[in-house]
Amino acid sequence: MAENEESSLPIAVTIGDPSGIGPEVIMKAWYKRKEFTLSPFFVIGSVKLIQQQASLLNLDIPVSNITRPSQAVHVFASTLPVLDLGLGDDFEFGIPTLDTAKMVIASIDKAVELIISGKARAMATAPIHKAALYEAGFKSPGHTEYLAELSEKFTGEEYHPVMMLASEELCVVPLTIHVALKDVPGLISHKLLIKTIGTIHSSMQKYFNLPNPSIAVSGLNPHSGENNSMGNEDSEIIAPAIEALKKQGVRVTGPMPADTMFHKAARDKYDVALCTYHDQALIPIKTIDFDAGVNVTLGLPIVRTSPDHGTALNIAGKCLANPTSMINSLLLADRMSKNLPPVEFETEIDQDE
Repeated sequence: MAENEESSLPIAVTIGDPSGIGPEVIMKAWYKRKEFTLSPFFVIGSVKLIQQQASLLNLDIPVSNITRPSQAVHVFASTLPVLDLGLGDDFEFGIPTLDTAKMVIASIDKAVELIISGKARAMATAPIHKAALYEAGFKSPGHTEYLAELSEKFTGEEYHPVMMLASEELCVVPLTIHVALKDVPGLISHKLLIKTIGTIHSSMQKYFNLPNPSIAVSGLNPHSGENNSMGNEDSEIIAPAIEALKKQGVRVTGPMPADTMFHKAARDKYDVALCTYHDQALIPIKTIDFDAGVNVTLGLPIVRTSPDHGTALNIAGKCLANPTSMINSLLLADRMSKNLPPVEFETEIDQDE
């Protein structure tokens, strides 16, 4: 497919769990499409459900029932395009149900299929509620891992997915993701570090126009082990991997004490921070920019972004959800799939409409 043809394809947006705020932030993003010059996107899910939620939330959102992604480009300016899956769509705000779980999973499956088959160019996923999906056959620890499984199913190749959280102020990657803290030390290996840092390096080059990205790696233990007095993982596993990558020309530093990596002066010295476990990475970015951050999956044959927040069941149905992260997700998906200049993240969006 020619580059200009691929760039004209719409972005697929999965509906997320309808008991949460996913459909709401999607609709609010469409409502502000002109304000933020959003490229055409379409929702994969249920026309009836979107219409019902728009009515319940008092949102003036006209909907078009499309049968193929290409139609989204033509109707996006005046209506929100929805590709209906014909699956269960009865929902209750704040209470995830099995009835919609199959649709939530099917929307993710369909988005990957459409991108790999060349009918959409990227995907932005609304938040899912994993506990509610397990009964419907969802077995992966999270979105990231499931997308890797789907990509392997459709292409026959093996992938090493990397979850990156991105905002205007900070980009972070957790080396280990959805695992118990007690299991983290045993999972950190030379091979995992080499593969993950390699994926970060190549992805920042490919999608973010950084020819020689700078990557900072945190230590696992306090003060990076304090000369092995608080563990030897930093000196015996992390440091040697960093040195090996430096010899290959990768700009990587560490292991750095995690407690001094995230103040402003420190952040200015690197493009991405690689942290050893989930909370070590997510606490700083959610503290710095809770509403505007974007979850990006690197290392797959598709471009995937997502709001850096969950289903927020406690505010579902109240029309209080902030669409900033979803809007940033769409902007970043657009930029990455077109290899555009750096996107300017929105940090605050008026909630009056």
